[in-house]
Amino acid sequence: MAPRRRPDVDIVQVRTLRSPDAVTARVRELGLGLAVDPEIDPHGPLSQPLAVAGREAPNRFCVLPMEGWDGEGDGRPSDLVRRRWQRFGAGGAGIVWAEATAVRPDGRANPRQLVIGEHTVDALAALRTHLAAAHVDGGGDAAGPVVGLQLTHSGRWSRPDGTPRPRVAYRHPLLDARVGLDGPTGTGGAAEGDGAVLDDDELDTLVDDFVRAAVRARQAGFDFVDVKHCHGYLLHELLSAVDRPGRYGGDLDGRTAFLRRVVDGIRAAAPGLGLALRLSAFDVVPHEPGPGGRGVPVPAAPDPYPYAFGGDGTGLGVDMTETHALLRRAASWGVELVSVTAGSPYWCPHVQRPAYFPPSDGYEPPRDPLVEVDRLVRVTAELAAAHPDLTIVASGLSYLQQWLPHAGQALVAAGGAAAVGYGRMALSYPHLPADVLAGRRLDVRRICRTLSDCTTAPRLGLVSGCYPYDPYYKGLPERDVLVAAKAEAGR
Repeated sequence: MAPRRRPDVDIVQVRTLRSPDAVTARVRELGLGLAVDPEIDPHGPLSQPLAVAGREAPNRFCVLPMEGWDGEGDGRPSDLVRRRWQRFGAGGAGIVWAEATAVRPDGRANPRQLVIGEHTVDALAALRTHLAAAHVDGGGDAAGPVVGLQLTHSGRWSRPDGTPRPRVAYRHPLLDARVGLDGPTGTGGAAEGDGAVLDDDELDTLVDDFVRAAVRARQAGFDFVDVKHCHGYLLHELLSAVDRPGRYGGDLDGRTAFLRRVVDGIRAAAPGLGLALRLSAFDVVPHEPGPGGRGVPVPAAPDPYPYAFGGDGTGLGVDMTETHALLRRAASWGVELVSVTAGSPYWCPHVQRPAYFPPSDGYEPPRDPLVEVDRLVRVTAELAAAHPDLTIVASGLSYLQQWLPHAGQALVAAGGAAAVGYGRMALSYPHLPADVLAGRRLDVRRICRTLSDCTTAPRLGLVSGCYPYDPYYKGLPERDVLVAAKAEAGR
């Protein structure tokens, strides 16, 4: 059977590539360099232990942090969260980089996101213990996985009560309208007296909130915390605050001052707690549907485009000069672990979340998503080579579907990453690491096909989960709402 292609753009669906050789042939057809091993060695690179945050992870698989839409209204874990974490633990990954957790309630991206506060510490501690026990019960290492917690403030994308409540690092000429910010934005700088823009004193207070959250994470038993700098949330936005005056903008020293102060505070208040960074290593200009529904850059973008950290000014290319400089600083401040991602799912989902099927409010991929996977892998390998003192985790690999472990093994063997991260795949097939490491055939009924339902559902206000392949979510009434919404959107 010939691979299924889209007629309007040269895209081949990965699920139609029936062997590693077929994937490699397609990679070469596209002029890419992505390596895909023909066979998986269950005792090979992915099975090797890895020193992380003062502990030893039993293997090189890492569940990546995702934003949950299924907690309790007060920020505590719900039964759905406990089920999800139990599955992550039982799945066998050596590292569980746990989900985005707001450091204070007004920084939640949705009303059901977890919050780390005095009232939730015990519940989060029980959640981590539950995950570790599931790992051991599932036949994993007796010490359990290395478990971290991602700390975040959603900034521009804050919706603590379900409606936009944006707090921003600066006024953005393209993104403000997407969150209902009106009024003059100039070239992106903060307007004087603009209450949407967090002033320096408010950011000073937020530094303290992050440090307190890290102390609580340590009390709850987590091995490390991630000071989240990715996907368009507040701290990632600070990295592109080139026009912002004051202590937290302007040159790279100013734009990284928040991270430096948080890390310094954590080292003083929670010594021994591992420090991590999930980083959008590069960004591009916001995209929107164009001809045929394919993603195209928004036409009103400034030229040059100064708001893409890790970009080359064109809005589309990559220049990681500042990314390297940031990681050198981060390592000197005590950061040990870095998860590499890119852009934002709010304005360029094709860059960091390659998919054949876009979410209902998204756009068709502008080019074969394998190109985006290849770019993420190349960027990750470049950073791993340049920063050997950091433990680098790869992402964006779920698009490879059943060939994820084949590419991950090749990447780790070549030193292009220390660990293989998987996000969406962990929702549909959390036991993939256990099956790979046991030498078992993969369960094709559970493999994520990047249908984007795990994105579309939360955008509709539904609980997060894998509706196509997790039997539990498949049986929920919310699935009918999701199916109807996708049909209305022509997906």
